[in-house]
Amino acid sequence: MKHFPAAIVASLMLTLGGCASLMAPPVNPGEPEPQVIARLGTPTGIYQDNNDKLLEYSRGPFGQYTYMARIGPDGKLISYEQVLTLQKFATIKVNQFNKADVLRTIGKPNDTIYYSRTKLDGWNYGYKENGVWNSQMTVYFDDAGIVRKLENGPDPRYDHDRSGFRR
Repeated sequence: MKHFPAAIVASLMLTLGGCASLMAPPVNPGEPEPQVIARLGTPTGIYQDNNDKLLEYSRGPFGQYTYMARIGPDGKLISYEQVLTLQKFATIKVNQFNKADVLRTIGKPNDTIYYSRTKLDGWNYGYKENGVWNSQMTVYFDDAGIVRKLENGPDPRYDHDRSGFRR
């Protein structure tokens, strides 16, 4: 049986603990908004959704995780969820949602690009598909800001074959 130095074991435990805190909600329904912000820090975005307020928290490498804390009209936390998931992307309604709807649903994109030939604005969201694959969902808007399509594929930021160097 091998023995590992205490420093290596401690380092592994800190690393694994950091991963767990990234995935687990550190807040509980019913907590007041100031307490939620004290625990989670300054939101990366704030959106109004009818009488509720949404606090966006983009997390992780390349922003692959975005959490939304929903604060009710009473100022207390209703829910806290990871929104960069296939299930949440599926709630975006083509030909109905606009940019504000998308922001309230999945938050800010990692980056945007305008395709002048098709006259579509693409918002890219890098995420961990099924918790495993480095994927990218692109939401396309027309010039009026209406969602026209969604497209899922591998995240090019992780595609080392596209580095520009040929052998």
